[in-house]
Amino acid sequence: MATAKQTASTPPRRRINRLVLALVLVGAALLAWFWAPLHGYARIGAAYGARVACSCRFEGGRALGDCRKDFEPGMELVMLSEDAEAKSVTARFPLLARETATYREGEGCRLEAWHE
Repeated sequence: MATAKQTASTPPRRRINRLVLALVLVGAALLAWFWAPLHGYARIGAAYGARVACSCRFEGGRALGDCRKDFEPGMELVMLSEDAEAKSVTARFPLLARETATYREGEGCRLEAWHE
């Protein structure tokens, strides 16, 4: 009677799957742990970007693409869009935050109210 020889080690594919699962779980835990500060920084960055770009565009009369020069270092992920009719600029930080600033004659650019 022949018996199959069993090895004590786990097959390489199963080890890789376990490692990937462990990394995904650690990544999800870190994201959950740091969600509040990450979301806060993204929201502040989007608000800053919207306000600065709105002032640059509607008070300074510059093109929206040129307004990126006024951003602080580290704001490369903030995306800008303009609504010329409403005289507003919306800044987005992908998947985390979106803020809009609107130009009003005599007041300048103001951020829209934050809703929690």
